[in-house]
Amino acid sequence: MIIGFTWGGWVLGSTARSLAAVTGDAVAKRLAPICVVRFQQDPKKDPKKDQKLKEVKDIDTWQRGDYVKKQGWATMPGEQDPDGRVADECVKLLMLSNK
Repeated sequence: MIIGFTWGGWVLGSTARSLAAVTGDAVAKRLAPICVVRFQQDPKKDPKKDQKLKEVKDIDTWQRGDYVKKQGWATMPGEQDPDGRVADECVKLLMLSNK
């Protein structure tokens, strides 16, 4: 059993969960720029981009990710539902790029 853990690459469940969380965060950070591009290219809302950005800034911080998900910007190509982690990272990028 010791050989399995050291040479076999086995890990405890807590270690696996920790690695999965770190990986999920990294994936969300890599996908967030796609969300920003979707915001910038949204044809239905293009004339109202400044208004939408103001709305994001004006709502409570903890609701911003939900707002981005409702707009559809955090729904990645090929997916049916928006990703909450991507939406949260997208909000961070939108706030930074439009200060």
